[in-house]
Amino acid sequence: MNTTPKSTNAAPSDDVHLIVVEDEEVVIEHHPEDWIAFVLFWALAFIVFLQFFTRYILNDSLAWTEEIARYGLMSLAFIGGAVVTRKKAHIAVELVSNLMGPGPVRAALLALVDFITLGFMGLLAYFSVTIVERMHSQPMTVFDMPMSLVYGLVGLGCFMMLARQIQVVWNNARDGWRRAPDVTDQIHAD
Repeated sequence: MNTTPKSTNAAPSDDVHLIVVEDEEVVIEHHPEDWIAFVLFWALAFIVFLQFFTRYILNDSLAWTEEIARYGLMSLAFIGGAVVTRKKAHIAVELVSNLMGPGPVRAALLALVDFITLGFMGLLAYFSVTIVERMHSQPMTVFDMPMSLVYGLVGLGCFMMLARQIQVVWNNARDGWRRAPDVTDQIHAD
């Protein structure tokens, strides 16, 4: 009879891996909102750098950079909202739907959330049109241009978000409002 205890410090064999990592395929998408956000982002970066350079290096700030940077950030936020809507990456509280098992009640809840979001995006688009109409007579502070140009970009972002939400609702309805399995369901304990 062998009475020697088994070693607890034995090295694992070479074919056992504690962490398995696979590279995800990189997909480059070319959608209109991506390109608009890309151009706005880099224009905003250039304007903010120009503002910093003229203020702190040249000691003579350009007056228009602050205002245009503010308007660029507003526009970028709403155009970026269309990108986020397309990717279904908006912030959401998913506690109740995650606690529910798959079935008709969960599908109804997810459908309700989709339609409420669609209604909100529709209201955003509608109110953006009314703001553009009202701001047409209001001039910008530095440039002699109407503020409706700035709010027109905000309205464009709202309409892009509405269009992307319509696509999301359509695709979710076609799939029966079934959500992909959660990441925690894909992890298997060794």
